[in-house]
Amino acid sequence: MATGSSSPAGPQPFKLILGSSSVARKHILEEMGLEFQVMTADIDEKSIRRENPDDLVMVLAEAKADAIMSRLNMADYQKEGDQPTLLITSDIFVDFEVVVHEGIIREKPTTKEEARQFLKGYSGGHVSTVGSVVVTNLTTGKRLGSLDKAEVYFHDIPDEVIENLIDEGVVFRVAGGLLLEHPLTLPFVEAVVGSSDSVMGLSKEIANKLIHDALSL
Repeated sequence: MATGSSSPAGPQPFKLILGSSSVARKHILEEMGLEFQVMTADIDEKSIRRENPDDLVMVLAEAKADAIMSRLNMADYQKEGDQPTLLITSDIFVDFEVVVHEGIIREKPTTKEEARQFLKGYSGGHVSTVGSVVVTNLTTGKRLGSLDKAEVYFHDIPDEVIENLIDEGVVFRVAGGLLLEHPLTLPFVEAVVGSSDSVMGLSKEIANKLIHDALSL
């Protein structure tokens, strides 16, 4: 069970499951002061395709929720008098606008060369992200979802910094290899339009709203 240092004074009136092993998403929920447990979906994300990035991230977040729920005994979460249990899943894609304005959807890099290509592409340029958040009330079976978008503008990123990020290996665990708040990356972020937590994989504002609304379903 994880908990944030800024947890509310009283006990949390619901149980929360984070359907992700993402370190960034764990950190975001901890910053929100939420207690939660972690379960992973373990789905083949590349087997699920949609041409529209908005559709794709929402379908993937829902697929993650469905995969986790398929491994649970739902009756355990629907006992009368028990606290409600919420499952939160999300997904994010990075859309890099190249000089000819051709939108390229970027997922997690799979090779060093691909990661290098991604990171060099960000240098002196900008990216847009679209992220989904889905909250499922396991007690009632009801589900809510929403999208959030942001843009990030970068200064020129030195080749040495790019190689250090690749050698560290963390770039292979995030969409587009984009690590906004990494100590090596942060000095080269010129501006963020939207919320940085959305770029990191989970919008606090949307998560808060969906959690609140899901508890009333």
